Amino acid sequence: MKFPNTWKLNLRLMLAMALLFILVYAIIAIIGYYFGFGRPLTIGILVLAWTFIQYMIGPKMVEKTMNVRYVSEAEAPQLHEMVADLAIKAGIKKPKVGISEINIPNAFAFGKSKRDGHICVTRGILNLLNENELKAVLGHEMSHINHRDMVVMTLISVVPLICYWVYISTLFSSGNRDNSTAIIGIGALVAYFLGNLIVLFVSRVREYYADEGSVELGNQPNYLASALYKLVYGSARVNKDELKQVEGLKAFFVNDVSDARNEIDNLRAIDIDKDGSISESELAQIKYTKTRIGTADKIMEIFSTHPNMVKRIKRLSELS
Repeated sequence: MKFPNTWKLNLRLMLAMALLFILVYAIIAIIGYYFGFGRPLTIGILVLAWTFIQYMIGPKMVEKTMNVRYVSEAEAPQLHEMVADLAIKAGIKKPKVGISEINIPNAFAFGKSKRDGHICVTRGILNLLNENELKAVLGHEMSHINHRDMVVMTLISVVPLICYWVYISTLFSSGNRDNSTAIIGIGALVAYFLGNLIVLFVSRVREYYADEGSVELGNQPNYLASALYKLVYGSARVNKDELKQVEGLKAFFVNDVSDARNEIDNLRAIDIDKDGSISESELAQIKYTKTRIGTADKIMEIFSTHPNMVKRIKRLSELS
């Protein structure tokens, strides 16, 4: 299998990470200049404590919110067999396998480390994808665990959090408020907004890597492309109330379930024979076709945890 050059992805990822930590260093340095080291140290300790708590209790929060029930090999032999096979290929400990009792068709992975991985599928996805498509999706989630994406996203999410706390501290600071405090507050708010955009960008890049990781684990690109195509349509059929229930955790999903309705029109042209899936030949045609993304879709992608689906499938075609 020949993979496209990933140096641009690597460069963007490194620049984004560097920019994030320059951002937090700058904001803390400015506070230290005006207020001394007491306040920045306090903020730093609080943020680190919050991050540690979030890191420790995060898996339990995901389990509760997603209504996860872990299943034995006797209950779901095929699911366990797929996960076990992928774990061997990835060279990591087999993750715990669970089923989320929600109708939104999707899958997700979470945990505190490679050895504490959890892979779950929703009830909806089991009724939607065929065996090859499901395994390709599980390969995507296995790659998230193998790449330690849960830890990376938790750590970089600290940066906008620090900026937000700095902003809040300037609003409620006691004593004489001067122009310096106001400037720091505005600067922290701007840094919070920019930090979130960078975190979203890193999240999108890591989705590309997880897609590629699934192919590296032996799954054909067209099966993952077909699965993504079906997940968009499946998510678009779900009522808005169900989508709102998982809004806070949609970054864990394989695709942005909130944007599914907007992605349908762009994806229709990919399914040439209109059979509801993407075949190997259809994916090959996309490889040599110039894809056009509208301005509105480009703007929406900036504020999304996942890449634009047409761009994502286009990249999968380059892996075939």
